[in-house]
Amino acid sequence: MPVSWSESSKYWPGRWPVSERILITGGAGFIGFHLAKRLIAEGFGVCLVDNHTRGIHDESLEALLSQPRASIVEADMLDRDAVLALGTDYLAIFHLAAIIGVRHVLKRPYDVLLHNTRMLENVLTLAKHQRRLSRLLFASTSEVYAGTLKHFQLSVPTPENTALALTNISEPRTSYMLSKIMGESMVHQSRLPFTIFRPHNVYGPRMGMAHVVPEQLNKAFHANDGDSLQVFSPDHRRAFCYIDDAVEMLRRMLINEACRGATLNLGTQSPEVSIRDLVRVCIDTCGKQLNIEELHSTPGSPARRAPDMQKTNQLIGFESEIGLRQGIQETWAWYREHVFTRDGATAR
Repeated sequence: MPVSWSESSKYWPGRWPVSERILITGGAGFIGFHLAKRLIAEGFGVCLVDNHTRGIHDESLEALLSQPRASIVEADMLDRDAVLALGTDYLAIFHLAAIIGVRHVLKRPYDVLLHNTRMLENVLTLAKHQRRLSRLLFASTSEVYAGTLKHFQLSVPTPENTALALTNISEPRTSYMLSKIMGESMVHQSRLPFTIFRPHNVYGPRMGMAHVVPEQLNKAFHANDGDSLQVFSPDHRRAFCYIDDAVEMLRRMLINEACRGATLNLGTQSPEVSIRDLVRVCIDTCGKQLNIEELHSTPGSPARRAPDMQKTNQLIGFESEIGLRQGIQETWAWYREHVFTRDGATAR
């Protein structure tokens, strides 16, 4: 039977007892890893589930798993028996596991539709078997707004109550956003206590290379003074959210009863930064003297993307605190130590 945080424990905002366990699917990935690290620091017991299709088993994960409150299960989320074997004593479940990334989506659109839906179906079944579940938190995506942007007038910053439309369903890229819209609907109809969150341009250490921030840091690191960096869509604007701020928002969504049944943007509303200016910050952070070669806009890339964070900020009593320059410096420091200087691996 679902319970509230006030019913389940009287320990918040101090340390929670080890018996309070949280499950994170896709826990070896970018957001899952940082979320687990924060929740463990708060005193929760955390079980990560991952098949390492994208998230890797690196020294950062090893350090996390060395803590007594952390554990990991290597399981295929498509295997219902394996999912149901995860147990029935979780107070909350974060479902982050999915086929994501443009490269994967374009190559495997049918798998994206089928597997993302089946994984969620298995997680919903697992959630219904929990003895005292307080919340299921489902990771959707900002891509759900793509159809509205293409066919109608999309307000930016974009609020959660924006009417959703589809891009052409024959296009492979539509598969990802469609799987997430389907997922949101499944969660709504599950009769479970839930929160849906839609991440927007979250970045930070250990996120892989398929994102503009680590990509540009990598280019700048390997460039020589006087070289030029090619920058596509230089005038396009984005609002970037550092991972620590995103994790704090997720933590507050978890414990705040006002977030039960809500669909919330996860990100930073302002400032909106041009890709040109973002690259300049990356270059400055690397300490290089480099030029920017401005190229054409990437097809399908929206000129602006920023979430309206008013609803989220009001419900959780928090808004982003880490500025872009500080966030990029933290990201640069991690990539320089773990990846750039020794050809280390990060998320796939």
